[in-house]
Amino acid sequence: MQDLNGIHHISAITSDATENLLFYTGVMGMRLVKKTVNQDNPSVYHLFYADEDGSPGADLTFFEYPGLARGRAGAGMIHRIGLRVASERALDFWARRLEGAGIDSVRDDGRLRFDDPEGLGFELIAEPTSDRPLVAEHPEIPAEVALQGFAGVRAFERRRGASHEFLTDAVGFTPKGPDAYESRGESRGSFYVYDAAPDARGLSGAGTVHHVAWSSTMEDHVKWRNRVIESGGDPTPVIDRFYFRSIYFREPSGVLFEIATIGPGFATDEPKEHLGEKLSLPPAFEHLRAEVEANLTPLPPFLPTSGEVARSAGGAGATNPEG
Repeated sequence: MQDLNGIHHISAITSDATENLLFYTGVMGMRLVKKTVNQDNPSVYHLFYADEDGSPGADLTFFEYPGLARGRAGAGMIHRIGLRVASERALDFWARRLEGAGIDSVRDDGRLRFDDPEGLGFELIAEPTSDRPLVAEHPEIPAEVALQGFAGVRAFERRRGASHEFLTDAVGFTPKGPDAYESRGESRGSFYVYDAAPDARGLSGAGTVHHVAWSSTMEDHVKWRNRVIESGGDPTPVIDRFYFRSIYFREPSGVLFEIATIGPGFATDEPKEHLGEKLSLPPAFEHLRAEVEANLTPLPPFLPTSGEVARSAGGAGATNPEG
């Protein structure tokens, strides 16, 4: 059985799909590769941003719940998402670009930390890696400074060491130091690191991570489910998400994990050149198209630039990166 190939995707929550689209395509330079709905609640958007090919390893997704209050990361939740960049020069570029969009950032030892407009924590990391850069095209962002895919995630643990055995046995993570692990497969790897949880209880809401998904081959997917069960986990049955297959379970510290298959992929129902241009519905939901479209707010059909984002936000996108 092949090791999990690092992070497949990360799913978070937004209260405003339009502003979310403006930030992640306009400022962060990601490509909207799939505009669809939450398959467990088709009344709300599920937006997928990634590199130009919609690759596992670069896929950041958002469920939209309009008007939802802002959440707060706490014990059993991911609180920061790491993205790779190529160099310190890239960090210089992103510090300037984020400032131009009204986003504060903090530079520290090869990393640039900031929060998105809803408080979701990020860090851009300039460290050597053998992983192939997963880059999206954007008119304002040269390829050499663009985002290159996920480096990993940081989570708040409930009790120190509570998840160690499960992470190493059930999902095959490799320990990389105190409270630090790596999931590395044939072509990619991602870190998974714990920090001590704050006293305040976590609240799910806008600007929080819903789950992190790890990459499996199609052939090994059921084997991974069986291994999780053998290690004391309680995974869901395999769920066909059309673009990939999924199982879900919580690791002992409470973080919701998914193991998702590499493929079939986002080009299954629309050509690669036109990914994300229209509302895509898996076949099981196609009969609901008229009802679904009537409930969703139309999204801008263009690629906004960072200047347009800043003007639309009126400078209100600034956040406290340590908040």
